[in-house]
Amino acid sequence: MLRGYLLEEALAWLLRSSGYRLLVHESQDPEELVTDGNTLRVRGRGALHQVDALGQFVFTPAFSMPVRLFLEAKFYQRPCGLEFVRNAHGVLHDVNENFVMHAGRRPRQRHQYVYALFSTSGFTAEAQKYAVAHQISLVDLSGASFSWLLGTIGTTAWTLGQAQSSLGSTPFPVTWMRTELRKKLETWTASPGWLPTDVPTNVTFREQATATIDAFAAALRQNSDAELLLGFPSAPFILPLAVKNRPAFTSYADTQPDHAVRIRRRGSGGSAEWTLSPLGQEGAYELTFKLPEQVEDWISDIEEKERRRTLEVKEQFLSTITIYRMNGGGVRAYQLRYEPSSLSRS
Repeated sequence: MLRGYLLEEALAWLLRSSGYRLLVHESQDPEELVTDGNTLRVRGRGALHQVDALGQFVFTPAFSMPVRLFLEAKFYQRPCGLEFVRNAHGVLHDVNENFVMHAGRRPRQRHQYVYALFSTSGFTAEAQKYAVAHQISLVDLSGASFSWLLGTIGTTAWTLGQAQSSLGSTPFPVTWMRTELRKKLETWTASPGWLPTDVPTNVTFREQATATIDAFAAALRQNSDAELLLGFPSAPFILPLAVKNRPAFTSYADTQPDHAVRIRRRGSGGSAEWTLSPLGQEGAYELTFKLPEQVEDWISDIEEKERRRTLEVKEQFLSTITIYRMNGGGVRAYQLRYEPSSLSRS
């Protein structure tokens, strides 16, 4: 559980420049958000739904309402199953239908909620099929590009677990831990006066846990040039794009926001990773991503067709990838175009 909580906070930090502003307290939207103790909930038509990380996209797409993203992270040893995607589907329908018109009342803002489920170990085939059918975004973090993050989280969770022994039977103070992380990572976006103030009374635990939390935040900052960008391809899924050198990518993309790219696939099956770099200037930057396992299984199913199917995926699903990124007070949109004719179909 601690690894999952840490992953959610780390993802909120890594996504800080992808156009999403974290919502953490009901004061940011009293109509739709409810702070229940130290837990944030979203009003649905039939129930309140707990949310651990909720972001609002600062750019409203054409012919759409403002977009809000439920972010859920699972740090499991096995692939996430159908039950998690079913839950996401139920939550989405309930919150998106929570709108009632009353005669004589002032107009009320409405949002379009979407859901992204991040997993460190992928998803079952059933979960992937259901997610595609119901437009739930599944993001696989099992690739080598995110090993530094998962390793840091694992070490931090183990150290916090050791510190918990000083608490005896007292439950681990999850809310306090998350509050401390949001202060240190500056992902708390509401008024500082609304920050939870519960502090563990056990001095030994507090000192050990605080040092561990400080080390975790420092480790993330040491990788500040590593950034998780969300890529939106012409496909029924989103791409988690890992960038090793953020300044290199932004420098190139800011001067050429619409440019052709080269896409390569390395490995096979579930272990395959893809790299993306500007055509003709491959050394300028490199983005790394994984495709859904269901897609990779199809590509690798018949060896003699693997090369052809790889090309089909590039042409049909990866022909255009759009990335949104915060730039000062606004949002920049970058369009990365795969052009097979320019690459000699490679």
